[in-house]
This record gives sequence, structure tokens and C-alpha cells, in this order.
Amino acid sequence: MPLPADRPALDLLDAHLEALWDGRDLPLPQGPVRLAAEGGGELIHWALDQLRRIPREPKDAFARQIGSLLAEFRYRRCPWNAAALRLLDDTYTFAATGPRRYEDWAHDVRAVLHRSVPDPRGWVRLDWDRTNAARHTVPAYPFDPPDSSELPGRLHPLEVEAAVAALAIMAEEWQSEPAPVRSRPDRDAVLADARTLLDRYGPTARYWTNATTAASDPAPDFLAAGLQGTESHGFLTSEYLNGLDLLEDLGLIAVTDDEVGVFWSFGAY
Repeated sequence: MPLPADRPALDLLDAHLEALWDGRDLPLPQGPVRLAAEGGGELIHWALDQLRRIPREPKDAFARQIGSLLAEFRYRRCPWNAAALRLLDDTYTFAATGPRRYEDWAHDVRAVLHRSVPDPRGWVRLDWDRTNAARHTVPAYPFDPPDSSELPGRLHPLEVEAAVAALAIMAEEWQSEPAPVRSRPDRDAVLADARTLLDRYGPTARYWTNATTAASDPAPDFLAAGLQGTESHGFLTSEYLNGLDLLEDLGLIAVTDDEVGVFWSFGAY
């Protein structure tokens, strides 16, 4: 993991690459990135060198290469990022962490779902709908989160190993999954990545899910059920936007004294 002194530069370069990926043609920011590059920050030096090599035209090819560079930059930044990208980047998921600011952590969860708070450590967020125009109509799209007073009523506590399994099966597809995690040859590696993600929150973290099977058992066998066998209380909007039906969802929430982590898988058509 980079030294803490590198973080402002890493955050700034991450934001710059993301802006380029979004199609905003911005000049490279001065200040921390330049200073870090001049000081020999290995990851930043590598990323800037790669950026200079990417032709600006044609624009669609530039955007694709910037997206690949951003993914590799985030992957190399820290083991947590790498685990998140390996586990969840190929499925329709949302993964984000925000600060814990309220005694009632439901307020903090809603802030994460509305994308109104940053990751406290500057680590990767996975969010297919970050720039989706549907958010002009439904700001938290694809979520329609209940009010803070109602949110805990749609959640059930989980033991830590069940939380690991719930997160692991988010690597599956909701419809026609050809290889459920339980039968994959890399099953143990998938579980290890899920465990790495949850290790961030420490040994005192509490876990919650919207899966209804956890209502009677805090340690359900998510691996045996897989996504297709998991029913849940819905957190998704019923609005039909951009030609996409949202059908199923599975969520996992981690709560600590300092952070709230939100991981969500969506079935859509």
C-alpha cells in the first residue's frame, strides 16, 4: 500500500483519469501529482508515463484505453482495490464505503447510496450508474432506499462467514449463471477476495443483509443457494428508465465505528 503522503497525489490522478474516461478533456492537474512524479512515486510515475503514450484520437479508442489504464491504476494502488476489481467488476454491482458520522448508521448508508460522501481512504468504488442519466430522475438510481427510520426494518444481521459468502456470490449473474461460485475451480480464491474486502472493516464490524433467509438464521448458506436461490427485501426503484427492468437485488452492509461499507448486486433485463 502506498505511503499516506502519496494519497493526495493518488486521489488527484484517479479523479483526473476518471474525468478523461467520462469524456471531459481536462489538463493534467498541477501540484501533488507533479510533485509526486518528480519525487519518484512509482505508481504515479508509471501511470503518467502510460497516459502520455495514449493517442487522443480517435476519441472512442482514447476513452477505452483510459478506462483500461484507470482500472490498472486502481488495481495496483492497494490489495483491497485489486480484490474488489477481481470479484465484482464483471457483474452489475455497486460497492462503496463512506464515513460513519451518525449514531444511527442508517443515515450513513443512505449517504453512500446517494453517492454524497467519498470513500474515507480514497479506495475504489464500483458503480455502473455513476454517470447514468437515470439519476436525474431517481438520484440514488438504481436504488430507491427507504427512509432512515425504515431502513433497518428491511435488514437482518449476519455472522461474519455468512457475510463473506453473501459477498462472494455477488460474483455470479442473476440469470443463467453457468458457473455458480460453489462449483467453480477458483471457489477458494473468490472467497478469499470477499474476505479481503470485509477485513477492511475489522473484527468488530457488524453485518446486515436484505436477504430474507437471514430473518430466521444469521448464518444462511449463501453458497449453496447462489444468487438465483436468494430472495430479498427490495431496495430498487420501480421506475422504468433507459429501457432497463430491475428485477432482483442482494445487499450486504458492513458497519463499524468509523465506516459503513455497502455492497449490492442487481438483476436486470
